Amino acid sequence: MGILSKIFTWWDGATIGTALFSWAKGEQVGTDAQGNAYFRGKKRGEGQAERRWVIYQGANDASRVPAEWHGWLHGNGEGTPESNLPPARIWETEYTPNETGTAAAYRPAGALERGGRRAAASGDYEAWSPDSAPDA
Repeated sequence: MGILSKIFTWWDGATIGTALFSWAKGEQVGTDAQGNAYFRGKKRGEGQAERRWVIYQGANDASRVPAEWHGWLHGNGEGTPESNLPPARIWETEYTPNETGTAAAYRPAGALERGGRRAAASGDYEAWSPDSAPDA
């Protein structure tokens, strides 16, 4: 199924058309720590902005683009991010994927996926009833 999936699917890596376009019309300018490859167009028309794009290593998930490359993709800066990066900070953490929609997603107490039970109210709530309403 390898070649057929590359022809007909876009959600798990680049299709053959994207890979051919990148090879023919673009030049690779760098990769990030996750293996995503970044390209820029070889030519641009008069007065047009430079075309930039990413080919993901694995699933196509925009949250996998690091902040420095996100800025580069949107035309911020001329050089590649590696040439403009400050040293890493001690508090910076490694990338973790977006787990929404997966079995590892956060589910708070009371969520239907966790049985739909929540802690009992603390007693500071009193339900309204028409019998206890003041007369107008």
